[in-house]
Amino acid sequence: MVHIIFEAHCTTLDNEANRASGWVDVDLSELGQKQALELRDRYKDSTLDAIFTSDLQRAVKSGLPTAETLKVPLYIDSRLRECSYGELDGADKHTINDQKSDRVGISFPGGESYEDCAKRMGDFLDYLKENFDGKTVMIIGHRATQYGLEHHINKKSLAQCVTEPWSWQPGWKYQL
Repeated sequence: MVHIIFEAHCTTLDNEANRASGWVDVDLSELGQKQALELRDRYKDSTLDAIFTSDLQRAVKSGLPTAETLKVPLYIDSRLRECSYGELDGADKHTINDQKSDRVGISFPGGESYEDCAKRMGDFLDYLKENFDGKTVMIIGHRATQYGLEHHINKKSLAQCVTEPWSWQPGWKYQL
């Protein structure tokens, strides 16, 4: 069994501007930089075997202080990316939110569907099972990352994942 702690990346400049970044590689805001240090402090006495982040800088920069403090490897993996909204990357978040339920199996124009994202997460979770059995890992990612966790581990439908209200909390725990 793999013990997973999921953390959403810290606040970005796009979050503060109400934009849905998708694959836009936006940086953390000043608030997000403070949150990365709070994340580090929250886990400073934890035992983690590894931290995984997407390859987008908002996730990497969210996890780096914790990895450095705990002296654990930080693995960067593109399978943990947010959904690609394609032509709508960086659009107003309400534009994306209004389309989520329609994009479970149908890609955003020039981008991905949530099924595509869930497939990436399934591949990643298979990798964890093979290589981190008996370990505790942290994953720092995006909404699509968590949708994949909820879908594959908690057996929720993707339609349910993308339409349920979401609110931040300090860490979600999963057992794989």
